[in-house]
Amino acid sequence: MRTDWTALPATVTTKIAERVGGTRITPSSTGDHAEIAATVGGPHTKVFVKAASSDLGVRSLRYELLVSEAVDRSYSPAVEWHFETDGWLVVGFEQLDGPHADLSPGSRHLDLLAAVVDDLSRTPALGSTWFTPATRLGFSHPVAEGQMLVHTDLNPANLIVTSSGLRVVDWAYATKAAPWLELALLAQWLIGSGHTPEQADKWLTQFPAWGTTDPEAIDDLASRSASKWSAKAHGSTDKWIRDLADWTGRWAAYRAER
Repeated sequence: MRTDWTALPATVTTKIAERVGGTRITPSSTGDHAEIAATVGGPHTKVFVKAASSDLGVRSLRYELLVSEAVDRSYSPAVEWHFETDGWLVVGFEQLDGPHADLSPGSRHLDLLAAVVDDLSRTPALGSTWFTPATRLGFSHPVAEGQMLVHTDLNPANLIVTSSGLRVVDWAYATKAAPWLELALLAQWLIGSGHTPEQADKWLTQFPAWGTTDPEAIDDLASRSASKWSAKAHGSTDKWIRDLADWTGRWAAYRAER
């Protein structure tokens, strides 16, 4: 649940203002993971600030901070600074300006995304401070285990098209896994952006990992994802949950009929 900026104590906002040179606040219009998420502007710079004080929120943001500092790629936002005070963890990320990616069929942004996905598939997740497929998803499959860096949430809201190319934000769920897991989780966002399941499957075939992975493993993940989101959508009024239940359900049905 997103918290209003005014919930921050004066000690926190003062330290932010000292680093940015001002506090012109523009709350984030997307995402709901961080307790506080806003662009903070000063006279000469802007920074994207995330802050948390709850146990879960701090653990999540601390993990994102560790991952963001470990991911040395041009498409991830830099960590400008971070501090802790009065029970709050605060992180200032590089501000990225530009529209969110359009993943609809035929969009030129799909080529930009393909380049990022290809790069990630060859990027090892070094060290041990990572989610596993089981801890990230709540279920897994033996062939989902691997050594590569998998973002796991490449939805359009986390993809920003800047003047220097496509950038990826929100690394709070980065996972150490097999590259095909990224592709399997991307299918739902392609469908949500207007692709039919058949079109999504065809787009994913450009990546070697899609063709070399046991189809039964992909089918299993699709089925489990659909079951998970269907259960979450039962009785829920949240549109995004019901949308994911629809998209994962369509993907699972397609995989089952192949």
